[in-house]
Amino acid sequence: MTELILLNMIVALTITKYRTLTIPFAFLGMAILRLPLLLNKKCKFWKLMGSGKNAQVDLGPDFKHWAILTTWENKLDYDDFYSKSFTIKWFKFFGVEEFTILLKPLASHGLWSGVEPFKVNKDERTIEGRVAVITRAAINFGKVKEFRQNIKRAADGMRKAQGFILSAGVGENPFFDQATFSIWENAESMKNYAYKSFDHSDVIKLTRERKWYSEELFARFAILESHGALNGVNIENYKPNTEQ
Repeated sequence: MTELILLNMIVALTITKYRTLTIPFAFLGMAILRLPLLLNKKCKFWKLMGSGKNAQVDLGPDFKHWAILTTWENKLDYDDFYSKSFTIKWFKFFGVEEFTILLKPLASHGLWSGVEPFKVNKDERTIEGRVAVITRAAINFGKVKEFRQNIKRAADGMRKAQGFILSAGVGENPFFDQATFSIWENAESMKNYAYKSFDHSDVIKLTRERKWYSEELFARFAILESHGALNGVNIENYKPNTEQ
């Protein structure tokens, strides 16, 4: 079991809620924490990001919630980073709530800042049980207003969809670079929302027709483990059956 995990890329997402009085340190962190991440050669991809109001998808910027996404070749490298790094210590010191989830990529299509961030083991079978999804888009400058007018109904539909568990809106830029993280009971419920929900499928159609995005990415993950809470909601430490 351990050997299987070590051979697969680890994707880690941490969302931290800062105290109101420490919000200036959240902005400062977005500047100074880039250096240790750049110098960490074991970290293959990283993004420091802000969040939507209460970490939700379709709302304006929230200066309390901030996130960090990292990828690693194995879990030992991630564990070392999480326990020792100045970056994580900064988040923990100033935060009052933290949600962290570790993921294994099952499928990934598209680019993020011009690169393919998630390495997929082609031999992996789809793991039964809960799945996580990250969708990310760089929105063309002249399309932001139109995009925001339409994304709310897709987000509302997601939160009402059968099998939906949790979602969070994050991004490098509150208007032009947006990512949605979501957790679903299983791949089927996620696909039903993505392809059978009218609101979501209609937004996807408009995306293509009106060329809202200059870059986009869709990735699906198995959940390895999670801990902490998001907006007071504790997510159980879920470990799927990885026996194939």
